[in-house]
Amino acid sequence: MRHAEEVTFGGSGLDRAAELRADPEALARLWPAARVLPMWRGKPLVAGEGRDRLGWIAPDHALTRGQLGQALFLGRDEAGAAFAIDLSAWQPPEVPETLNAFADPSEQRHPALPEDAAFAELRRVMSCLAARDAELAATARALFRWHRSHRFCTGCGVESGMVMAGWQRDCPTCGAQHFPRTDPVVIALITHGNSVLLGRSPGWPEGMYSLLAGFVEPGETVEAAVRREVFEEAGIRVGAVSYLASQPWPFPASLMVGCRGLALNRDITIDPNEIEEALWATREEVLAAFSGEGRSLLPARPGAIAHFLLRNWLADRLD
Repeated sequence: MRHAEEVTFGGSGLDRAAELRADPEALARLWPAARVLPMWRGKPLVAGEGRDRLGWIAPDHALTRGQLGQALFLGRDEAGAAFAIDLSAWQPPEVPETLNAFADPSEQRHPALPEDAAFAELRRVMSCLAARDAELAATARALFRWHRSHRFCTGCGVESGMVMAGWQRDCPTCGAQHFPRTDPVVIALITHGNSVLLGRSPGWPEGMYSLLAGFVEPGETVEAAVRREVFEEAGIRVGAVSYLASQPWPFPASLMVGCRGLALNRDITIDPNEIEEALWATREEVLAAFSGEGRSLLPARPGAIAHFLLRNWLADRLD
């Protein structure tokens, strides 16, 4: 697919410099001139009036001083080395009820950080960030989430420790090594003639629809997962399946595998345990929704791969 790597969180060409993760001396040499991204409970520090850039701080900042051993090494580029630190232990004066919601609108400002910077939900700002900033923020969010959810060794239950600059956890008792996990999810652009199959889950904003998606099961190919998920959710049989693009999706740790599939029938039978509704939308209806003229159909959220795939489908840029 043309433009496949223009999807949010992908395609920035970041040098992750994996060869340096096991070299603490090399990382120590990079640290003084590096930039550091503070994260708080999954939210990156962002700055600017439009929250369109990451709020980097220096390694000699009061919050980062002496924190190299607990920092994640994200990689390096023309601006130098990039690290991230987790400030989740900080307790702001107020914690809103919207924290961890689908699109948390709240922001938190740490008293020791610049006044124009705040911690913001990545889903809300992801489409405002430049490609490099988006990839770095997504990487930091996914890695810190993995460390929080995989503190203990799955082999013996002992608490493991962070090594390899945040890219591995080792058990001090049984010696087991643990690595960050990414769960593959298929998301399918299913077409029949001039129409595309859309669905919505309970709790979504009224009128919002997206492409059907689901986790790949053990022993299953991507193509088989597309066919199974679409039939389970909407009762639509799918024939030919082709790959389009992928997107790292750090909510919490998925790789969205975008595919195109050709429907063999149009009769929809939804599984109410899976989705709330499904429908066929014509190209003209989807175009109206994207231009803000659709009265009953809202497009998928900007920044999500569903939005990206539908836009490319409308522009006839899938091949």
